[in-house]
Amino acid sequence: MSHLLTKWEPENQQFWEKQGRVIALRNLWISVPALLLAFVVWQLWSVVVVYLPEVGFKYTQNQLMLLTALSALSGATLRIIYAFMVPIFGGRKWTVFSTATLLIPTIGFGICIQNPNTSFATMVILALLCGFGGANFSSSMANIGYFFPKSRKGFATGVNAGLGNLGVPFVQFVTLWVIGISIFGVLGGGPETRIHNGQQSLVWLQNITYIWVPFIAVTVIAAWFGMNDLATVKASFSEQSIIFKRKHTWVACLLYLGTFGSFIGFSAALPLLIKHEFVNVNPIKYAFLGPLLGSIFRVVGGIASDKFKATRVTQISFLGMIVFSLCIVFFISAPEESRSFVGFLISFMILFIFVGLGNGSVFAQVPGIFTIFYQKYLKKQKAESEEQMNEDAAKETGAVLGFMGAIGAYGGFIIPKLYGTSLSYTGSYNLAFYIFVGFYVFCLLINRWYYLRKNAEIRC
Repeated sequence: MSHLLTKWEPENQQFWEKQGRVIALRNLWISVPALLLAFVVWQLWSVVVVYLPEVGFKYTQNQLMLLTALSALSGATLRIIYAFMVPIFGGRKWTVFSTATLLIPTIGFGICIQNPNTSFATMVILALLCGFGGANFSSSMANIGYFFPKSRKGFATGVNAGLGNLGVPFVQFVTLWVIGISIFGVLGGGPETRIHNGQQSLVWLQNITYIWVPFIAVTVIAAWFGMNDLATVKASFSEQSIIFKRKHTWVACLLYLGTFGSFIGFSAALPLLIKHEFVNVNPIKYAFLGPLLGSIFRVVGGIASDKFKATRVTQISFLGMIVFSLCIVFFISAPEESRSFVGFLISFMILFIFVGLGNGSVFAQVPGIFTIFYQKYLKKQKAESEEQMNEDAAKETGAVLGFMGAIGAYGGFIIPKLYGTSLSYTGSYNLAFYIFVGFYVFCLLINRWYYLRKNAEIRC
């Protein structure tokens, strides 16, 4: 099989049915586990920080929140670079490289977590290296978008991102099963003594990271032999940088910061939030449920956006996020002795559902936005053929999808930091949630102004 495809016309129905669909789906189903593992590595800190104080690490609560936030900050920043790599190097080659780099923080983390005397500076470096996982999202989403026609992009990006996002609940859920046994024997190292609620037990925290090493290696091999590069998707950084001049690039980034930023930020900080607000609850038993629902409903959001207006699905998602953020404030504002953990948990789970829908719909609406933009551009300029217009729109859409993924990921840094700041200055998390609500209202109005109202600039 030739890994470089010199002809790729997904909008050509005959080409798509005869050979395009099979190739596109094969690339998609290899991309999904690669992205899932990337999210696993990115979110390692969301579970590890809960255990560090219990096995002897002398880090403050603020330092623990910082470690969680730093991996998100690193991933978001690296996404800006990764967003432009596929047209430069090729989707197959970049997937192989970017997935292989996940082995660096995974193995390093497993070694250092066994020593409670590991310096905070070393952990900071590891947290930043875990950002490799977060960065992969931008290149992965841009790459998969090139393989599918406009009518199937919502499905493709929804499945890739939705199932890839499952890495977040996976790492939280799998942790419960692997830390209590010696999986790798002498090769994995000895156990640590955990003191939880005055009781001692032996745990193998390194298993949280080592368990993923063989899966990463297998996925790298699968990507090398099973994926493709597209010769039609070639562009330098300077050619792609035109997106920075497009107003709608920044509008899309704002909307995605509201949806995906909330998903990754809430996912990372929820275990510590539960531990602080409900001291008798084991956060690891419940924290994975929110990211799981958010990941599943991202797929639903993408599919729904292919059938209905993606911008309407986005609008509904922000309305739901506003309502259930306020419900969470209601439950954590109650006196400590009468707080309802069930009410809090249900509200957060429904919040994750609306966040997931919005993640899928915002990604699905971008191809439509830029297709309409290019149609108007072509009508005014009369300088491009329709075929060239579609090709340029596809390249620009891919770059925008990758870049807005980078901006959205900053939510993983912003939300934990806002939590910490709100707690430090007010003694509660209420202020942080009020800020979130205000931002969601702003996103709802922006989405309506540019894409939904009758005389919208790009009504879609």
